[in-house]
Amino acid sequence: MPIDYRSSARRTIAMEGAAVTALSDKIDDDFTRACELMLACQGRVVVTGMGKSGHIGRKIAATLASTGTPAMYVHPGEASHGDMGMITAQDVVLALSNSGSTAEVITMLPLLKRLGTPLISMTGNPASELAKAANAHLDAGVAEEACPLGLAPTSSTTVALVLGDALAIALLEARGFTANDFAFSHPGGALGRKLLLKIEDIMHTGAEIPTVASGTPLTNALLEMSSKALGMTTIQNSDGTLLGLFTDGDLRRAIDHGVDIQRARIDDVMTRNPRSVQPGMLAAEALYIMEEKKITALIVIDEHSHPVG
Repeated sequence: MPIDYRSSARRTIAMEGAAVTALSDKIDDDFTRACELMLACQGRVVVTGMGKSGHIGRKIAATLASTGTPAMYVHPGEASHGDMGMITAQDVVLALSNSGSTAEVITMLPLLKRLGTPLISMTGNPASELAKAANAHLDAGVAEEACPLGLAPTSSTTVALVLGDALAIALLEARGFTANDFAFSHPGGALGRKLLLKIEDIMHTGAEIPTVASGTPLTNALLEMSSKALGMTTIQNSDGTLLGLFTDGDLRRAIDHGVDIQRARIDDVMTRNPRSVQPGMLAAEALYIMEEKKITALIVIDEHSHPVG
């Protein structure tokens, strides 16, 4: 009889979704204690776990590290063969084991006790050896695995992953971690470039800025616009502060209104008090302003209202 793949998928999703929903009731004082230990950590959060728990542990360590909590993963099997040297008394260990009795993880317990390293356990068995040895225990137990054989870690690994995310986000909020902080952890990605790039990194500066003084004939202003090829010019007061802006669009409107181009002064047709921004603003934010206002240029001014870009 052919299998109904879609029904199987929906059943798995429903079972894992129910397991995650049930996790909310297990967020207790130990979760708070775990967060406090990790927040006070002077070293790194060292995540460890074997097998599928190890795979989840690697992801938790990566999520913690990218959200402001220094973290790394140590394989428990390798820990007994030299990698325990990576762990110090200033660290906090987060150990994952669904059974709470994984031999390679249990072997680390006396060594951690001797170092005085705080231990947070994440298991599906609060009565296990690992859970009892921990300073804080996170209950990741599930009623049943999505695997119909009850053998392959499925619901349990999903719950552990979500619990790790809950830790990371709680710590992110406690640290006041910002989008800029996140960008520094992801400088090579599109998000990092978007969040790190500022106006001062890409703006036209110095002699590239089209500029005319108040009272300049419109024809001269048009020559300045043509020579700088930005489709606009700034108009400055005698003290160098920004007075107005004149663009290609303003020129079209002036012609439509019958303005005598040969006789007009720039002050007669410019836009006074135009939209301006500061050099330190994110380029992405400036782009949003330009798209929202349907404008093709933004003037960058300093704290004294002098155009700088």
